[in-house]
Amino acid sequence: MADTEDLSLSRRDLMAAGAASAAIAGAPATASAATPDAPHLAQVTFKVNGQKRSLTLDTRTTLLDALREHLRLTGTKKGCDHGQCGACTVIVDGRRINSCLSLAVMHEGDEITTIEGLGAPDKLHPLQAAFIKHDGYQCGYCTPGQICSAKAVLDEIKAGVPSHVTADLTDALKVTAEELRERMSGNICRCGAYSNIVEAIGEVAGGLSKGEMA
Repeated sequence: MADTEDLSLSRRDLMAAGAASAAIAGAPATASAATPDAPHLAQVTFKVNGQKRSLTLDTRTTLLDALREHLRLTGTKKGCDHGQCGACTVIVDGRRINSCLSLAVMHEGDEITTIEGLGAPDKLHPLQAAFIKHDGYQCGYCTPGQICSAKAVLDEIKAGVPSHVTADLTDALKVTAEELRERMSGNICRCGAYSNIVEAIGEVAGGLSKGEMA
């Protein structure tokens, strides 16, 4: 049996061993060490404003960045990039979504409508014309998302989709100021043009029901 004195370490030996371990741990990784994976690319094809578009994208690319950075459709705005402001609202297969929260590769075969697909300067959509008439914007940054959302809101009401403030689920839905405020609450206007936005949407809907004012 070995003498216990042969197995003992001096304080100096212990400190030297610790320093050597730290040096090894802090040494640069060698070429044989694992390297980060390269971005995974995938092809996605969808219709944007009636045109078939195909892109090869990093699978982490959001629909918002695909539209703005790859298709140069910059009408859709990047606001909070967290799905809280609504500036990036687009219409996908008839439903409004926050494009900053949706990956582009999730939309294979979908039909996407941006503000550019609703109207053009020489042929405005009725909602675009109404926003101008009622001053439904000031800086205009949130306006594309507001208009896309408003278009979907009117379609929702027409289809009979209730909201949290719909009082009677058995009656036909009416376009009221209360309904519009609730349904548009996900679209923030930092300039505070909310009352004018409600008036603009109400006019396109044929007027607000029950004589309600915005």
